[in-house]
Amino acid sequence: MNRLIKPAVFMLALIPFALLLLQVLQNNLGPDPAQELAKATGEWSLRFLLIALTLTPLRFITGSPQFVRQRRMLGLFALFYATVHLLVWMSFLLGFRWIAIGEELAERPFITIGFLAYLILAALGVTSPKAVVRKMGKNWKRLHRLVYVAAVLAIVHLLWILRTDIQEAVLYGGILALLLGYRVYRHFAIQRSA
Repeated sequence: MNRLIKPAVFMLALIPFALLLLQVLQNNLGPDPAQELAKATGEWSLRFLLIALTLTPLRFITGSPQFVRQRRMLGLFALFYATVHLLVWMSFLLGFRWIAIGEELAERPFITIGFLAYLILAALGVTSPKAVVRKMGKNWKRLHRLVYVAAVLAIVHLLWILRTDIQEAVLYGGILALLLGYRVYRHFAIQRSA
C-alpha cells in the first residue's frame, strides 16, 4: 500500500498541468490565454508550496511519517509550476526579450518579489537530492528554512497582482500564518520540555 502512495501523489500533482495543457490545446483559456496560464501556474505553485509546508505539522499531529515522505516531491512540484509560471511570463508575455525582462524585474516590484521567491525555490530544488542533503549537513536545514520566506514572497507577489480581489491571497496568507504559528509554538514547546 505504501509503495502506491508516491506514484499516486505524483500523478495527482500532474493533474493541474494536464488540465491546463488540455485547455491550451482546445484554445479554451479565454480572451487572454497567456495571462490565464501565468495566473493558473503561479497559483498552483503556491498551492503546492503550502501543501508541502502542511505535511510536517500533519506528521506531528497524526504521528504518521507518511506525510513527510511526500514533502520533497510536493516541494519540487511547487518549483515545477513556478518554473512554468516564469517561462509563460518570459515567453508569451515578453517574447523572451531579455532587455524587456530585465526592465520588468528592475521597474516592477511585484515581479522582483516573485522572482526572488522563484530563486529561493530553485535553490531549494537544486539542494533537495539526498546526496546534496548529506554533503551540506546542518547548512541544508538552514537553507531550507528559507521556504517560509519564499512562501511569504509568493503571497505578497499574488497580493500585489490582485490588488482589489484579494480573498484568495488572504486565504493563502492565513494558511501560511497558521503554519508559521504552529512552527513557533512547537519550537517553544520543545524548548520548555528540554
